[in-house]
Amino acid sequence: MSSEPITVSIRREVDPEHVAAATAWVQTGVNLAHRYPGFLGSGWVRDGEDSHVWHMLYRFSDEKSLIAWEQSGEREWWKSTGDQFVRSERVRRRSGIEGWFDEPTTDTITLPRADGSTTTVAMVSTPPRWKQAVSIWLGFFPLNVALTYALSPVPGWNELPIWLRVLATTVVLTPIMTYWVLPFVTRSLRTWLNR
Repeated sequence: MSSEPITVSIRREVDPEHVAAATAWVQTGVNLAHRYPGFLGSGWVRDGEDSHVWHMLYRFSDEKSLIAWEQSGEREWWKSTGDQFVRSERVRRRSGIEGWFDEPTTDTITLPRADGSTTTVAMVSTPPRWKQAVSIWLGFFPLNVALTYALSPVPGWNELPIWLRVLATTVVLTPIMTYWVLPFVTRSLRTWLNR
């Protein structure tokens, strides 16, 4: 079980005739989740004033806390009260690098069910792996060069074994890449990444 924070991304299509009820329903869910240990926060937005597509993110401190919320009777009751106006739902968990490139999607397809009814399914669209690799490199290369120059005048640094220097630089660079550089790069390249 993961002990790192987990963000849950939800995309819902809501019946446009029930926007006021859906708004109250979403806020009720946030209020319920807020009472659970490990809850770190949430937020939700609509694509536009007249849009029936809603996006929500919520975060728990670890997988155990998230599962406690997701399997709770309160959440089960709350979800059932939204059945009347939620047309479709897509849920994704994000705890690592994949979350950097996920962009809430608004593309959907309608699929037939065996009973003759239909269901709407969200289409996930992420950049190709080569664009992800280029984005990571564009962040990592200049950062690595800058740290290499910064550490070269440190007495004894160049005499250390290569594995120790690589270990030290990756320990320093990984959190910087994760929390600052890669989010900045992906925001800056969003148009290109989504083409």
